[in-house]
Amino acid sequence: MSGLTLNLDFAYNDEARFVGMRKEPAGNSKHQQFVRKRRFLECKGLLHDKQNLDVKRQGPRNPLNRGPQPWQNGMKRPFTPNPIPHKSPVPKPIPSQRQPNTPLSKSSTTPMSGSLKTSSKFTTLKKYSESIATSSQSSSTVAASHSLASGSTRPHILGGPPPFGNPLKYLALDCEMVGTGPKGQLSELARCSIVSYNGDIVYDKYIMPTRPVTDFRTRWSGIRRQHLCNATPFVQAKKEIVKILAGKVVVGHAIHNDFKSLSYSHPAGLTRDTSRIPLLNKKAGLPEMQPASLKRLTKALFNQDIQVGNKGHSSVEDAKATMELYKIVEVEWERTLAFKSGQIKR
Repeated sequence: MSGLTLNLDFAYNDEARFVGMRKEPAGNSKHQQFVRKRRFLECKGLLHDKQNLDVKRQGPRNPLNRGPQPWQNGMKRPFTPNPIPHKSPVPKPIPSQRQPNTPLSKSSTTPMSGSLKTSSKFTTLKKYSESIATSSQSSSTVAASHSLASGSTRPHILGGPPPFGNPLKYLALDCEMVGTGPKGQLSELARCSIVSYNGDIVYDKYIMPTRPVTDFRTRWSGIRRQHLCNATPFVQAKKEIVKILAGKVVVGHAIHNDFKSLSYSHPAGLTRDTSRIPLLNKKAGLPEMQPASLKRLTKALFNQDIQVGNKGHSSVEDAKATMELYKIVEVEWERTLAFKSGQIKR
């Protein structure tokens, strides 16, 4: 027994004593303390994804899970990203699959701006068709007249067919004259009135003659001395009137007298004289080739009296009555004039 020798090794060997266990990383005490704190925080779930090594080891993280995770009582809540709306692709039309007799709509083959233009075009056509229907309905209305209010000298006559052309181009003119010179033998303009197609007053002024007035002709003209106190000078009034009548279709009764008082000549193709329209006399039951007075035609066709009383005529009243008379034969007379000028064929 004395020959037995024991060799003992008291050196520390982790790999020999702890087989299969992870070896502690070498380093200073500060690093080891940092590693212990990190493991503690990992267990509590208090580290972000970028700081959590366990998450990195599990695989690539979701690109939608960005930023810090919400916390609740020290626990980590599962993060649910906002869902992305799914857009179903719109199939494009294939020309080869189109039916031979079915045309493609503009909205499916043109961009958005084209579809807006198409819709606005259809809206315009719809409004245009509605306006045509309204005008055709108004053409079937019977001409009627309303009695004048007490003290009023302006008739309001309704009815008549729709305008053959542009109603904005039609104006009715009437003038009242006074006498100048010896015994009032010369006629000069003292009042001029212009009304629109619908009877609205466009122009109505008293006008100072160029010579002294010797006869006011109040019984017919309705002009009195006080009307000419602040009247517009003739030269200025003529410029205003000619500017209004330029390029318009002027309607009047014996209108050559009105143009003469204005020292003005209007194109014959734009002049309509109701005293020289045989068709108007025919509808009134009067001789076609014999000129009839404005008062007589208005009474025969509208059963309305104008130019009554001792106060004289009103140029506004006469202009409105003239326009309403012309509306009765407007379509037929304009067609007759167009046929005579060769613009249309029967």
